[in-house]
Amino acid sequence: MTHRPPASRTLEVGGLTRVEGEGGLRIEVADGRIVDVQLRIYEPPRFFEGFLRGRAHTEPPDLTARICGICPVAYQMSACRAIEAACGVVVDGPLRELRRLLYAGEWIESHTLHIVMLHAPDFLGYENAIAMAADHRELVEQGLALKKVGNDLLQLVGGRAVHPVNVRVGGFYRSPTRRELRAFRPRLEAARDLAAALVRRVATFDLPDGASGAHAHDDVTLVALSHPTEYAVLDGRVVSSKGLDVDEAGFGEAIRETQVPHSTALHAHLVGGAGADGGAGDGHYLVGPLARWGLNADRMGGAGAELAAEVGLERRVTNPARSIVVRAVEVLHACDEAIRIIDAYEEPGAAAVPVEPRAATGAACTEAPRGLLLHRYALDADGTVTDAVIVPPTSQNQPTIEHDLWHLVEHHHGPDGFDIDDAELARRCERAIRHHDPCISCATHFLDLVIEGR
Repeated sequence: MTHRPPASRTLEVGGLTRVEGEGGLRIEVADGRIVDVQLRIYEPPRFFEGFLRGRAHTEPPDLTARICGICPVAYQMSACRAIEAACGVVVDGPLRELRRLLYAGEWIESHTLHIVMLHAPDFLGYENAIAMAADHRELVEQGLALKKVGNDLLQLVGGRAVHPVNVRVGGFYRSPTRRELRAFRPRLEAARDLAAALVRRVATFDLPDGASGAHAHDDVTLVALSHPTEYAVLDGRVVSSKGLDVDEAGFGEAIRETQVPHSTALHAHLVGGAGADGGAGDGHYLVGPLARWGLNADRMGGAGAELAAEVGLERRVTNPARSIVVRAVEVLHACDEAIRIIDAYEEPGAAAVPVEPRAATGAACTEAPRGLLLHRYALDADGTVTDAVIVPPTSQNQPTIEHDLWHLVEHHHGPDGFDIDDAELARRCERAIRHHDPCISCATHFLDLVIEGR
């Protein structure tokens, strides 16, 4: 007698550990078909937007840095620039370059952590980086060395590797000397060699396609900053692959965050106008490396562009598994940018420009390693924050990740049920999440599958 699965069942993937917030996956099957797939993220109530209200306009950079230990600079830079926009100040020249240098350090350390320690084990067939190191010691050692260069650059410019303390509205508390930066340059040259080797290495990975757990992004809307002369990181206009083109303040009007019953993390969607169709008609979109590369590849020069061509990285990357290659190219580009900035660096006359408060609202976006990050602050006349809005990359990507998970689950489900066992289904769901978001993928094992209604 042939066993057939029950017509209705629920698969529960338990709590995600060591991630920014808590989450799981729920798959519901009814009458032999998939009727619901929910990526459930239970972020603890951290109240950052709430406790920023009533604080001085000088405080958001230090406070918001604590949102993330992997990419605190992104939160600091978006906060600084939003406050400066409200106060009518533009930080330019050597101070802007120092901000880009600090950001380069964050891209190096954050991307390398994800590529080597969190993502590579998926492609090489290991449960975690510790097990992988037994057979691929050189890869892990190179990754750790590259990450240390990023951390040490954060220390040099930001005063500390985690939650830098040298950042302030208007610039820095102290600007490094030309001698200090020049002394660091040889380490960046060595890091550039390591980064080039990393690009070549990850390009050889056996990257899954749609048949094995990577739903193709043929029609998803890509959203990223764009700058006329740079591979945008610190500022620019917000553009999409479907016609959106607004300034940073206008981006807040182009999206809507909504609460969904199954997640305490907000979902962000594009609304109205150009670029609102995410391929499924619901306005979901993608931020992060694939979006940056798809919209700005022609702005990247130097070794990054050359090596991307060498390894055959196409202009529009539709397979999310190939995000690991784009991230590696961005690490190489960050090393190149850091060297360029150091070579051209002239010490500023002052470490910061004055930022006098006024009653106004300002918004700014920067490119965190995992995607576009929006801050918006309203100030009263004495500079007290009266309202704060922070839209992180995770909330923007969550609907797209959920969309991908739905396709993955549907691919493995047929008239006789799933074609893989529960453990393999959980593993592939983990991998699909890791393709997208280093903060969600802070652990190599984090899905505990529970099945009800057998």
